[in-house]
Amino acid sequence: VTENRSDLEDLHLYATPREQRFRRFASLEFEGQLYMTPYDFIQAVTSDEPKCAKKWRSLSKQELNQILMETPPVWKGSSKLFRNLNEKGVISYTEYLFLLCILTKPHAGFRIAFNMFDTDGNEMVDKKEFLVLQEIFRKKNEKREKKGDEEKRAMLRLQLYGYHTSTNSVLKTGEDLVPRSYWDTLRRSTSQALFSDLAERADDISSSLSDTTLLVHFFGKKGKAELNFEDFYRFMDNLQTEVLEIEFLSYSNGMNTISEEDFAHILLRYTNVENTSSYLENMRCRIPEEKGITFDEFRSFFQFLNNLEDFTIAMQMYNFASRSIGQDEFKRAVYVATGVKLSPHLVNTVFKIFDVDRDDQLSYKEFIGIMKDRLNRGFRGYKPIQRYTTFKSCVRKELYSR
Repeated sequence: VTENRSDLEDLHLYATPREQRFRRFASLEFEGQLYMTPYDFIQAVTSDEPKCAKKWRSLSKQELNQILMETPPVWKGSSKLFRNLNEKGVISYTEYLFLLCILTKPHAGFRIAFNMFDTDGNEMVDKKEFLVLQEIFRKKNEKREKKGDEEKRAMLRLQLYGYHTSTNSVLKTGEDLVPRSYWDTLRRSTSQALFSDLAERADDISSSLSDTTLLVHFFGKKGKAELNFEDFYRFMDNLQTEVLEIEFLSYSNGMNTISEEDFAHILLRYTNVENTSSYLENMRCRIPEEKGITFDEFRSFFQFLNNLEDFTIAMQMYNFASRSIGQDEFKRAVYVATGVKLSPHLVNTVFKIFDVDRDDQLSYKEFIGIMKDRLNRGFRGYKPIQRYTTFKSCVRKELYSR
């Protein structure tokens, strides 16, 4: 059964921006619940809109079982997992939110995430513990639901969570304090006391939901395997690397580097910067000779961005938060706070992009304020940026295409 366009737009009125984005990119439906394929997920975090208008294809039980049978175990994971699976996988809405949380977290945050699920403290996460995620995010979502037609909202819940029933609140205390993010919701909901009632319900949750690619990947086809931290860490690191590789390759056209201008495009695409052309023009004037940004430089910078909170604290400790800093101070603060070493060329490029007053210094407003916006990537559609390609970049890519 394929949902027609009018029904899609109708339920969109009752959906939050995150839900709308998931519904826009999801391409599969099974027993009333919507799913993304791994390809859909990659598109959702690297593109503004789906490449073509989505119509949800209904999966049969046999088709779903075949997809799950072909899902590799966690020890066979790689930084090409989602690309290799392509259309042969199913990702639920709560798993989509979970994966988005992980994309912008530092490696140190992986241990926190693992401990969130390891409610019995045995250094292993089983399927029952992981399924608590379903209820945490569902209750978080209920706090954000828009008022309106109850029947429509019930249909929306069925599409996103696979069932209509309402359960007791996850957060027994402090319910008036709504956390700002799903990551905060997880952190505030992970004590064993808060999890106890949900863990007891996990068997009921499991019986009412279909298995997914992620569940089979982590816990095996029978759901009896357990996930250790090393495998969990490797999966999350591979996911971050894979998304970065896809973004990098979309601009490199098969070459080993991307231009400094393309790097600026990628940085600015998820921010609230209104006049992006001024940043691009500023950089063009100040970096007339294109040297290029390698993937190692590209990856190291985004590892740093995932540690932006720690970097901000380091800036305050150095008493730089209230005044501008130079390139050497910036590079040292990044290393002290995050352990990431940025190349001199990369740091110089960042300064040339964001140093709008051209004093060779970066202020909090010029850099950190803008980059904090970018950490929302995936939680909202990015603002498309018109690509102004330099003459050298055109020649470079034309030569390669020949």
